[in-house]
Amino acid sequence: MLQRLPGLYITQTNSRGRGVFCAHDISKGDLIEICPMLILEKKELKTIHKTSLHDYYFLWGEKQDTPAIALGNGSIYNHKTKPNADFILDFEDETIEIIAIKNISAGKEITINYHGEPGNNKELWFIEK
Repeated sequence: MLQRLPGLYITQTNSRGRGVFCAHDISKGDLIEICPMLILEKKELKTIHKTSLHDYYFLWGEKQDTPAIALGNGSIYNHKTKPNADFILDFEDETIEIIAIKNISAGKEITINYHGEPGNNKELWFIEK
């Protein structure tokens, strides 16, 4: 099931490549998007690191040992340690829900914490800008 707020769009950011934005204000608690997941095979995890998909996949499953690509805008949301949105992995329905955890003004980038916990500043494979 693909569901998203009207007005979502992808455009270039000042420092992080493409990002997801909305033309309308978003309120804390709003469901921004439900992204269906394309679940890959566990054995493809090593291979994905050698492709351009490396920066766009999620670790999936209870053990987070399976690569998956979020459809819709799901794999384009950029990381921030203190984001304005969060995500919920739904293993049963094979979706990710993106939910606002702060009010987000129209035109402001929608960000998530890649670790799945807002405020988690654990090191990533890139330097946060």
